[in-house]
Amino acid sequence: MADPQGFLKTRERELPVRRPVPVRIKDWKEVYEEQELGQLQRQAGRCMDCGIPFCHSGCPLGNLIPEWNDLAWKGDWREAIERLHATNNFPEFTGRLCPAPCETACVLGINQPAVTIKQIEVTTIDRAFDAGYVQPQAPERLSGKTVAVVGSGPAGLAAAQQLTRAGHTVAVYERADKPGGLLRYGIPEFKMEKSVLDRRIAQMEAEGTRFRSGVDVGGDVTGKQLRDRYDAVVLAIGATVPRDLPVPGRELDGVMQAMDFLPPANRVALGETVEGQVTAEGKDVIVIGGGDTGADCIGTSHRQGARSVTSLEIMPRPGEERVTGQPWPTYPMIFRVASAHEEGGDRVYAASTKEILGEDGKVAGIRVVDVRMEDGRFVEVEGTERVLPAQLILLAMGFLGPQGPGVVEQLEVELDERSNVKRDKDYMSSVPGVFVAGDAGRGQSLIVWAIAEGRSAAAGVDRFLTGATALPRPINPTDRPLIV
Repeated sequence: MADPQGFLKTRERELPVRRPVPVRIKDWKEVYEEQELGQLQRQAGRCMDCGIPFCHSGCPLGNLIPEWNDLAWKGDWREAIERLHATNNFPEFTGRLCPAPCETACVLGINQPAVTIKQIEVTTIDRAFDAGYVQPQAPERLSGKTVAVVGSGPAGLAAAQQLTRAGHTVAVYERADKPGGLLRYGIPEFKMEKSVLDRRIAQMEAEGTRFRSGVDVGGDVTGKQLRDRYDAVVLAIGATVPRDLPVPGRELDGVMQAMDFLPPANRVALGETVEGQVTAEGKDVIVIGGGDTGADCIGTSHRQGARSVTSLEIMPRPGEERVTGQPWPTYPMIFRVASAHEEGGDRVYAASTKEILGEDGKVAGIRVVDVRMEDGRFVEVEGTERVLPAQLILLAMGFLGPQGPGVVEQLEVELDERSNVKRDKDYMSSVPGVFVAGDAGRGQSLIVWAIAEGRSAAAGVDRFLTGATALPRPINPTDRPLIV
């Protein structure tokens, strides 16, 4: 284990310092300063090497957390990254973007602040890249089998890397001009700089994975053409159909989905020019939705020079502590402050939108009312109706499922009751040879689940193609993939 008395000697949870707000909203760089290495290793030393490490069950990837905590504490970074990569293809993504359910399941967290697992993870992989420990792992021999992976988000990348390393010839199709899916154009630069993504893509290309960017599968290439050309197809197209807001005034100019606002902003942050870009500069911005996408809109609006930013959430404000119905080691719904919230703006809870107001066809305000829960439904609170000024309203209310028209319809795969692609325990759809991984089959979820599903789907594809597998079968094929 790490330091046997670490959790007794170091009782406080220490994270890297965020750059000052007035400084960081002037650029698009990541918000955290580098953490002093000794401090990080002291945090790793707090890991108790529990008899039953519940952090394993909190992590969909089954990460070997106590093992690489111990190695980080000792300063053995080469071995630490080997243990980290044993279960996670992309710890540089999860270490920056995952909400860390492993930490809420940490045994130390019962009566002390949890171990800073996520920060130890991202430091381990960043040091490994800097030291040259992360090298291409090309297969020793090729199987002669071909696989098309549709979508280059975390699920598609994980599936592609696993299948390439197993010896299959893999082509990843991405309709955007560069691979990465929402990792590239959906996640703002201040949460993950794209150089982090590019270095991993470069490793995958060196291993033999082929990327076909700028190709709309379902348009430029049909589902039938993919099936005719490849031995197997993996759908990792995400859940991209946004939840809408059916209220009067929704059609006004200046009301837009978050994923119509964020990608152009991210492109401009990367130095590109986007014609007709809608920005928050000088505007009163309303963000409807209190999740991660909403926070991304808030941080982006601040950097674009918004006059004011208000976040609306229909649910009541969560408490600071776990509630009775969400005991350890479950992931609790508690009040959290993302870096974007720290940068300014108002967070309004228990508020429902009644109408969007406009002038000359453009949005000018939003009429809201406070609500409370009664018998499982929202009831308006009398006398609380009010109008908030707005020249830009961003809808960040989540996603309903994968896009139906296009490759999903062309492949004629069955859908479940939530409009996700139905699959079996090996992640194969109702069409033999067509597999699905990530949000397209699971529904909107976490990046760590996307990677886990990509790995599991890869094992299923490998079994389908070879009758055996070079990729170990998951302990529980539906949710716990473990491979070399």
